[in-house]
Amino acid sequence: MTKDPQSRGPCLGHSGLVIPSDFVICHSSFSVPVFTLATTEMNTTPKIRALTFDVGGTLMRPWRSVGHVYAEVAARNGLKGLSPEDLNKKFAAAWCEKKNFQHTKEGWARLVDQTFAGLCEPPPSRAFFPAIYQRFAEADTWRIYDDVLPALDALASKDVPLAVISNWDERLRPLLRQLRLDGYFETIVVSCEVGFAKPSPVIFEHAAKMLRVPPEQILHVGDSAKEDFGGAESAGLQALLLDRDNTAVDVARISSLRQIEVYLCPH
Repeated sequence: MTKDPQSRGPCLGHSGLVIPSDFVICHSSFSVPVFTLATTEMNTTPKIRALTFDVGGTLMRPWRSVGHVYAEVAARNGLKGLSPEDLNKKFAAAWCEKKNFQHTKEGWARLVDQTFAGLCEPPPSRAFFPAIYQRFAEADTWRIYDDVLPALDALASKDVPLAVISNWDERLRPLLRQLRLDGYFETIVVSCEVGFAKPSPVIFEHAAKMLRVPPEQILHVGDSAKEDFGGAESAGLQALLLDRDNTAVDVARISSLRQIEVYLCPH
């Protein structure tokens, strides 16, 4: 139960960044490894000393989909024959209508009830919601994107500090441990712990303090134009939109995390 990777906000105006002829990491024994992003003007963008990543839609996604998981759990609880595709559509609609969503268990219960509205009585929150909530805490409900581990391995080999900035709940840290992703990150910043969710600049500022790196020297990568790209820029971070479907325009973006690895420079 996380954001639908396909439900992105509108693309924001670009920040002067273009990708990526000199998007590199350089490492030496005398300096901190850095990225630079190409810009329309030379030497206008601060060196990048750390990277932060979104999780849902960036590092991993529900398997096979939110609707499939909902339908499977519902079937085990006597509500058989529901269409995963229909549930995906209803979930996407409910997700788009949410306001001030804080990723609490109660908030998820309301969202699931809205997804199942008209399909069952009593609503899931009074029946099988706890089973749905638990299901999304289990590693086999998720798939890591193919480009993630090669990119993280390449960055780790260059000693680039990495962090997570995610709108999630208390299930995220155990889930990242189960998927063996937690070891890549020096810090994991979760909205339910900070009390602020992206695109609030507070959660990004908190990550910068944890990394002990100035915000302008951090590059945030995520799949949401509003929460990740816009939120990071509002907090003074550099931002890069992960646009695997190549649908965004007028924004600094990459279509695969492997594009980070491609621009690594040798020791």
